[in-house]
Amino acid sequence: MRSGKNDLYEDLKHQILTMELDPDQLLDELGLSERYGLSRTPVREVFRRLAGEGYLDIQENRGARVAPMNHSTLRNFFLVAPMVYAAIGRLAVHNYKPGQLRELCATQERFRRASAEHDARALVVENNRFHEIMGQMSGNPYLEPSLGRLLIDHARIGNTFFRPRNSEMERDLALAVAHHDSFIEAFGRHDEGAVVDLVFEHWELSRCNMQLYIAPQGLVDDLAASIKGG
Repeated sequence: MRSGKNDLYEDLKHQILTMELDPDQLLDELGLSERYGLSRTPVREVFRRLAGEGYLDIQENRGARVAPMNHSTLRNFFLVAPMVYAAIGRLAVHNYKPGQLRELCATQERFRRASAEHDARALVVENNRFHEIMGQMSGNPYLEPSLGRLLIDHARIGNTFFRPRNSEMERDLALAVAHHDSFIEAFGRHDEGAVVDLVFEHWELSRCNMQLYIAPQGLVDDLAASIKGG
């Protein structure tokens, strides 16, 4: 049963990140119980765990749904993400443990291999894991949950980034791989300034692609107005 629960948890998480499950999609509790050989109680336990992490939304008498993405969600994401990412980077420089840096390197190798193989699903998952590890490296119990919630939507609205359609997008993906290498090198030097600079370069790379291919024009206009007003 424990293996079935873990498989269900990991599969649902990956399917949400890679948009195999659409935002606000209702989950079939009975179907999942049968597919994973579980009673409905452990399935509901998995649902509650994923809801606590921000992947699902559970409402009484309405079942479990994939966390929605709407205009308000996206606007808040774009406004808050760079601040949280920068804070995580600063703290990670000073608080990481050697084992965490080794895990970051191993994740980067999988990310690099996925890029070479044009494996979009693996790219989404490994990129998410790379930034999750950076959150763990920060060692901050207040920021890590916020980062985790941001990464869910970052992965979902950034899926197109990992499915390049032209040479420019191919170059951007190659640059993202290079950024990860640079993060690892900067952490190894304990260079806070370099890490923070990379955070904003990396964010800008993602932001431009997200806005161009995913974000609704109204959100882009709102963000431009907010920046001007600030």
